[in-house]
Amino acid sequence: MKDATLSGVFWGWTTDVSSATGPVTVINHDSQADTMVAPPITTCDPTIRPCLLTRGPLPRTRTCAPLLLLLGLTVSLTVANPSCESSVSMVRNCKQLWKILDRKVSVPRRRITTSPSNITQTELPDKTMEAKCLQSMFELIDSGFFNETKIQEIANGATEMNLPIYRTNRKLVATNNGGLENPSPLVFNASWNREVPRAQAKRFNYPSISRVRLPRDEEDIAFMSVLELGELIKTKQVTSKELVRIYLTRLKRYNHVLESVVTYTEELAYKQAKEADDLLSQGTYLGPLHGIPYGLKDIIAVPGYKTTWGSTSFKDQILDIEAWVYKRLKASGAVLVAKLVTGSLAYDDIWFGGRTRNPWNIEEFSTGSSAGPAASTSAGMVPFAIGSETAGSMTYPAARCGVTAFRPTFGSVGRTGVMSLSESLDKLGPFCRTAADCAVVLDAIKGKDPEDLSSREIAFEDPFSVDITKLTVGYTKDADMKVVEVLGSKGVNMVPFELNYTVDSVQGILNFTMNVDMLAHFDEWQRTGQEDLYEAQDQWPVELRRARVVTAVDYIQAQRARGKLIREVEKSFTVDAFIGNVTDWEKVCMGNLVGLPVLVIPTCFKNISEPPTKSCRRRTTINAGIYAPPERDHIALALGMAYQSVTDAHKKRPPIDDLGPDDSIPNPPRAIIPPRRL
Repeated sequence: MKDATLSGVFWGWTTDVSSATGPVTVINHDSQADTMVAPPITTCDPTIRPCLLTRGPLPRTRTCAPLLLLLGLTVSLTVANPSCESSVSMVRNCKQLWKILDRKVSVPRRRITTSPSNITQTELPDKTMEAKCLQSMFELIDSGFFNETKIQEIANGATEMNLPIYRTNRKLVATNNGGLENPSPLVFNASWNREVPRAQAKRFNYPSISRVRLPRDEEDIAFMSVLELGELIKTKQVTSKELVRIYLTRLKRYNHVLESVVTYTEELAYKQAKEADDLLSQGTYLGPLHGIPYGLKDIIAVPGYKTTWGSTSFKDQILDIEAWVYKRLKASGAVLVAKLVTGSLAYDDIWFGGRTRNPWNIEEFSTGSSAGPAASTSAGMVPFAIGSETAGSMTYPAARCGVTAFRPTFGSVGRTGVMSLSESLDKLGPFCRTAADCAVVLDAIKGKDPEDLSSREIAFEDPFSVDITKLTVGYTKDADMKVVEVLGSKGVNMVPFELNYTVDSVQGILNFTMNVDMLAHFDEWQRTGQEDLYEAQDQWPVELRRARVVTAVDYIQAQRARGKLIREVEKSFTVDAFIGNVTDWEKVCMGNLVGLPVLVIPTCFKNISEPPTKSCRRRTTINAGIYAPPERDHIALALGMAYQSVTDAHKKRPPIDDLGPDDSIPNPPRAIIPPRRL
């Protein structure tokens, strides 16, 4: 092939090099010009020129010139041979990729020029060549499977979203060299000993509930608390088998409206119920969860049943894995009646079977990926359910559906057998009717999981034994003042409070962490084009494509900034707990990055906006969050129990059977409610 002219910056040099051997003029900005001989360099033939990155043959001709860019060389080519035009023009337009990665090239020091008489310049359309350049560069990171439309979307999204986060995080933690400050919270443990001896953690002292009588109405039974149902079973007023029948009936009755159930585990439920009843008849009582039905978010594996992850791509998947949290509940005597909806791949409320609705206003959707556990608990279809949170997947649906839910300290509940978004963010927790029920379920599922390296045996104090009058609790400007007043009346020292920190990229840090980790877990899914089957194309597909161009350095800088946030929050957290808005996105991101426990409680209800009739019974839930420091989960639970001991919002039932006169759910809805985007 014909020779070409190569010009660019290479480790501080700006060069124009003729590929033919001969005299070349060197312009040294620091000394007089002299003469040197340039070796022959070809630019496109992989059999002639070795790859600068691997020292071996180049795999395809169109990656030759862009490869030089990854070595810090800005290159532009002019050739007479049309076969090289693609490389020439791609290189001219490769600045776009460097903008995406927020990289700059070094300042030139020395210039090498030549003027071969046989070379002419070929101009090609900038936009076309920019797209081809980007395509070539994506191949260099083994991501050539994206089409031009997706590549341009990535470029636009990275420019808008990634670059500001890169720069903010560098300013926060990367201005000094040497790594002496702002270490990442992600640490390495070289121990091979996974069998950590279980600490003799004390079980909570559950309150004695007396004079509980079996209601005549099955709906009244369905809305009883876990502790009340446990007393009914313990005193043999009802059997586990009877409870299973009641809750399966309700699950099947309301699921066609709420779309909150993926799989009924009916055969397993009756089998486990019989085992629970037999144990009790033999004098063995396993505790307050003995014989109690419940549901699992469908990212949690149970042998013999589908674990769909809410996704079309995995809707027929059966995993021969027994999730750790399922093992713990089974050991406590609880009875699984259903696998409940997760938003597709644990993102929002859209799944392969539809979109889960809010029982309090069924024209509205439940929001958040733990949609099924929230809606099913709210509607009295299960007494409790297990959900998960990476970034708002428990707090949002609990708030929307008016249930009590608890996101515990990170690492307190094992995650083996659970679909993973982010190892440093994922948490499992209960949806219940009351804070006391949340404490009971947490007591059953907490503990060290040998296969989950992030899980720990945390010696939680007993939330039922906390003296709340000795606590100082803060309240933020967005706190529900009713909670502040009630707790104050119970003897809690309530003080104004704000959590202060200087890290201003909290939301970006969470997105980087979650999206990059998620992409690592679903790399093959993206590479094989299964993202095109995803139920909401503006959710994971867009986010994970953008994650593909987050560099390793910038991911680590985000973790260093996260470490700075953790230390600043620890220093600023000068109260025993604080009351604040539980759906504020900044608080959601901060709390998940730091690993704070939070209890979501309903406080009251208000009329929906634009009700169809004056007598409409649909409602909007008002909620509060009770935040505590890590490993102080008992404080949040104790405060929640104190509040609910003198209020009744948590006892209200949604109007799914009686919307009110002349009220019906329009189909399609009057107003389209878009899915939540992170």
